[in-house]
Amino acid sequence: MAEIICVIGNKGGTGKTSISHMLCQGLGLLEHRAACVLTDTSREPLNPAGRRYVTADARTRESLAKVVDKLRTLENWIGVIDGGGNRSEMDRHLYAMSDIVLLPFRESHEDIRTVVRDLETFPRAYAVPSQWPTNAWQREAAERNVRQLMRPYRHRLLNPVNALSATKLLLQRDLPDQLPTPLANACRALARQVLDVLEIDVAPATSELTSIDEANRLPSDEMPLRMGSRR
Repeated sequence: MAEIICVIGNKGGTGKTSISHMLCQGLGLLEHRAACVLTDTSREPLNPAGRRYVTADARTRESLAKVVDKLRTLENWIGVIDGGGNRSEMDRHLYAMSDIVLLPFRESHEDIRTVVRDLETFPRAYAVPSQWPTNAWQREAAERNVRQLMRPYRHRLLNPVNALSATKLLLQRDLPDQLPTPLANACRALARQVLDVLEIDVAPATSELTSIDEANRLPSDEMPLRMGSRR
């Protein structure tokens, strides 16, 4: 039976679609079978050619039900549903069918306040700092705000996904022949975090990739809660 991950959140512009495709690409790079499911009616389906994952068009309730039902019959698959923004009713609907939920948010106070409300609403949700600043002083300020405003939820926080201009390549209808290495590394790092939460084994990494993962790993007392500890 496939795992279903929904990427939702009440605020638009937080990077839900980017996170969805990055996660699926990373899962594919780690040799896991993944499907990225489109539900946002303001977007058009993307060409699956060249991607490490399949894409599915589920922009109606009927098609969404069919896609999820199909995924649930498949072993060792992971379905990632891009929920879109500003759709509270749809968020609740997707939450009900999910195994876990990801809530991307950016560094603004508005985003942080919104994601805190969403974390309270959705107990199976994990917050993902998205398009996170790489400038040292901006990052320090952002992390200070997170510590102050999200301290009760620190065990439901994943590592930040840094701002990376190359992520827009995954959102083009047709994928380029080759993706930049930093993008591939970012996709793998995100996928490894989610697999860890789901308690799914990760394919063995090369020493280079292991060093990248270790550099980004949180201290053990700050790691997100795993699924087993929440059941």
